[in-house]
Amino acid sequence: MKPYIREVIVVEGAHDSAHLKKYFDCETIVTGGLGINARVMEQIRNAAKEPGIIVFTDPDGPGKMIRSAIEEAVPGCKHAYVMKEDARTAHKVGVEHASFEVLQEALKYAARNDMHTGESVTMAEFYDLGLVGQAGSEELRRRTADAFHIGEGNAKYLRKMLNRRGITAEQIKERINRHG
Repeated sequence: MKPYIREVIVVEGAHDSAHLKKYFDCETIVTGGLGINARVMEQIRNAAKEPGIIVFTDPDGPGKMIRSAIEEAVPGCKHAYVMKEDARTAHKVGVEHASFEVLQEALKYAARNDMHTGESVTMAEFYDLGLVGQAGSEELRRRTADAFHIGEGNAKYLRKMLNRRGITAEQIKERINRHG
């Protein structure tokens, strides 16, 4: 029996949708890439009201742009992420290339992606952790994003996503040390 996903999963393409449905009992909305039309955006808005949505785009530039457009149109949606190295073939990167285990882990973390209000990690803590303004900050941000199943991005994006999940500086230290 396939694991059931309550929320509608928003993906980029039909192959992503088919790949997820191979492993999960789920509904999907296919954006068709960067040019999300008004009809598809309306489907996404309606699904966000009930049962909710999980945005699960590819870990590349277009995927980030689609994710941003959806987040802007439908604030507060859940997000699932796969890292590039977990969703890659020799020539392509995408959700459709990730293993069942990687997909399952990403969706498990998305289920916990409740909106947290407030600042759980301050800019000063972010600097003290070495996540910004220091040699090696970019690699440390990548490791932090990987450890918390947050898509890679610049310092501002990572801090926003950590705060959104209520992740503290202490949790970051502990997780980074464990994932070394």
